[in-house]
Order: sequence, then structure tokens, then C-alpha cells
Amino acid sequence: MKIYRVGGSVRDELLGVPVKDRDWVVVGATPEELIARGFRPVGRDFPVFLHPDTHEEYALARTERKTAPGYRGFTVHYAPDVTLEDDLARRDLTINAMARDADGTLIDPHGGLADLRAGVLRHVGTAFAEDPVRILRLARFAARFERFGVAPETLALMRRMVEHGEADALVAERVWQELARGLMERHPSRMFAVLRGCGALARVLPELDRLWGVPQPAAHHPEVDTGVHTMMVVDHAAAHDASLAVRFAALMHDLGKGTTPPPQWPRHLGHEARSATLLETVCERLRVPGECRELARLVAREHCRIHRACELRPATLARLLERLDVLRKPRRLEEIIAACEADWRGRAGRADRPYPQGDRLREAARAMRSVDAGAIAGAHAGSAGAIRDAVHAARVAAIAALADTRSG
Repeated sequence: MKIYRVGGSVRDELLGVPVKDRDWVVVGATPEELIARGFRPVGRDFPVFLHPDTHEEYALARTERKTAPGYRGFTVHYAPDVTLEDDLARRDLTINAMARDADGTLIDPHGGLADLRAGVLRHVGTAFAEDPVRILRLARFAARFERFGVAPETLALMRRMVEHGEADALVAERVWQELARGLMERHPSRMFAVLRGCGALARVLPELDRLWGVPQPAAHHPEVDTGVHTMMVVDHAAAHDASLAVRFAALMHDLGKGTTPPPQWPRHLGHEARSATLLETVCERLRVPGECRELARLVAREHCRIHRACELRPATLARLLERLDVLRKPRRLEEIIAACEADWRGRAGRADRPYPQGDRLREAARAMRSVDAGAIAGAHAGSAGAIRDAVHAARVAAIAALADTRSG
């Protein structure tokens, strides 16, 4: 039995970045031998075990053979005679196909170290084309490693995979998993650039893909192109360490502009409602978690009103905050502001412009929270409608008092 450290931990160590997880490959062993040594089996599709002390993952060396479309269409072979080189040959990228043996010697049969130094994302071999998830994974690595480009032959292979329908076989859970991980990288826009470059974005997120080439008024959007703007918004959110829900809302906020009839360009009247409708389609198809879906829905519907928060009358502002349900969910207000601020600043030459709308919303929400709804309910017992109207009126008055305080 021989054990090798493989994959991402070797790559990150060579890059000089923190190693988060270490994975191991075991050569010359059987599942029974590992179990006898105290390893706990956890693999569903192939033999993976947790170390009894470190709980790190140890996988038996294996090979794979494509038997059906999609990422599950594989037959896995593992046996004591499968070599480390056999196992590395089935991996996706050269930078992920390196290993270290027990004494630290680097094993690099596919030139991963050279590609690391050159900043190239290159597939190991033809097996790359057998798993469409690898398109998404490579795009995610592009978002993580900003100086890395995709090898021309790898991009060409990805295009052929898309043309042959491999991307159509991706299941919702894996698409969302990879997109979510890519959104949480340093430069999410690079992931979408790669997916557009090979044609995969049109297959997995056509609602987003159609934004490129759609113009907006240059007075408000110097970058003009809606797709370019959306990428600037997402990258702004990432640069400010926004949550996944905020980044997803930033990605989805303008989907409706992709359905504006060209004769109406560059205006996009009513795009907010269309964006919210398209968002629901995306969320159903990809099975997006509820927290991300709910925040994105609110941002899509309300971002234009939020941008006008400093101009809204107290009654309009109160109704807006009630629709956002920020009194019951105070954290939500900060996430909505973060997404809308990214939209406001994700424009050419406007990354640093002020966003006083955020403070206006915070002040108004604090004023609304100061209203004693319980006392008002006691004074209007027996009439739910009267209670609702009285509470709303008190909230409007509290917001209006803010202006009086300033002027005083």
C-alpha cells in the first residue's frame, strides 16, 4: 500500500496560498484493508474513506469509463493494480493532476507545474470531454485564479462538448453547486466569461446570456451593455465580501432587460417585473435555495425604487420597507442595500460614487421600528383593518418626522 497527497492541496501549496483541504489517493489496497485499519467508508459512487484520526478523505486509485451522457454516466474501476498515474490521468486539469509521495517528491506526469507557472488552465486528456461538470469547474477556477487563462485547445474542446449536447445533460443540483461556488470566488465575472466563450452559458443560464448586446441609456450606464454592467455589479459585490444571496441577487437583478423588444432600446420600461418572473424560472430550474431566491426576488422588483429612496415621500418609503419586510428581518435590509449599492456602483467610472440611499433606508427603518404597534393594536381592538391602517399611519409619521428633525 502506498499513499499520495493529490489534487488541490498540492496545487495550492505550489501557488503559495493557504491549503484548506488535503485529499489522498491510496494505491495497492482494497476497501477491506482500509476498513481493517479503522478507515470509515463514505463514498457512494466509488471507494472513499475518512481517516480514523484526521477525518481527511482517502480514495482508492481508480479509473473511469464513459457509459452514458451526463456526469453520472461512468463505470468506475478500482483495484490494487490501478496505479497513481492511472488515477491522475482521469483528472480534469493539469494543475489538479499532481501528487506528492511520502517523502514530499512531486509527481507531475502532465506538466501541471509548468502550467501553474505560466497561468494556464489546460485539460489533462480526452477524458475531460466525458464529464460536462468539468466545464463549470474550469470556469470556477478562472474566477478564483485571476491571472490564469484557458488553453486554446481546452476552450475548443469545451465548445465541442457544448455543441454535442453534453452541457444539456447537467443536472440542476450540480449546476447550482458550481455556480454558487464560482459566485463566491474573487472575480465571478471571469467564470461567466469562460462559460460564454464556450457557449455553455446559453445552455445553463440563457436568461443571463441574452443580456450581452442589449444597450442601456449611456447617461446612466456609461458601459451601455447590460451584460457588461451585470458583471461589474457581481464583481463589485464580490470585492466587498458580500454573501452568496447578495451576489446571486446582483447577478439576477436585470434579467428582464434581455426581453425588452429592440425597438424600445435603450429604455427598459417594466423590466423589474419581468426580471422577477424570469428569476422564478431560473430558481425553479436550478433549485436555488430559498434565502437566495427571496432576496433576489425583492432586489429584482424594487431596486429602481430603492435607488430613488432619497426622493420618495414618507408614505411611499414606508410601503416600500413594508414590502421588503425589513422590520421582521433586519438583516435583510443590509443585504438588499448591499445588492443595490453594487448595482449603483457597478458602472463604468462610477465605482466610488456615494450611495446615500442606504442611510435613508436605515433611518426610515429605525423610525418605523420606534412605533409601538402593540399600543396601537390595544387602542383599536377588534378591527384588524383599523389596526393595520393605524400602524401604517404611525410609521409614515415617524419617517416624516425625520425631515422635521433635520430641518430643525
